[in-house]
Amino acid sequence: MKASYLWRGLPGHPLHPPLTDAAIGAYTAATVLAFLDVLGLVDEAAAKGWWLALVVALVVTVPTAATGFADWLTITPRTPLWRTATAHMAANLIAGVLFLVSAVVGYDGYLAGDVTAAAFVLTLLGFAVLTLGGWLGGTIVFVHGMRVLNLVDEPAARAASPLAEPEKREADAD
Repeated sequence: MKASYLWRGLPGHPLHPPLTDAAIGAYTAATVLAFLDVLGLVDEAAAKGWWLALVVALVVTVPTAATGFADWLTITPRTPLWRTATAHMAANLIAGVLFLVSAVVGYDGYLAGDVTAAAFVLTLLGFAVLTLGGWLGGTIVFVHGMRVLNLVDEPAARAASPLAEPEKREADAD
């Protein structure tokens, strides 16, 4: 077993995508809860949930960014894939900073059970930039085909298996 499996994942089962799902889900929950608070539909509980969801998302962002960076290091510099991946990384770093600043700026509002105007705007900006980063991440996989093994005739049980089967290792090497 290759050591890189620990931080990049197995062939056909990379670590970065499921971590992005967790981070995006938590940031989405925070954004929805901020909206609910600002609209006055669920005041104090939504504000508390907004801040806690941001904290969870920021914690999950650390391994998400680390595994994405590990994948980025394997890309040939100055290629179209590298340009897209670099833009993806930049967008997500900017989004993370916006969310972090939102959590810091909004902490007093969290304690008071309210999402402040500044924290709300930062959350919306963070979510907009995160959406761009996600779009670019999709481009990396679905247009450039990074980390896609393309074993369309692989039997379902072997395809879903977490084992690094020889055909998966071979396809991952291409």
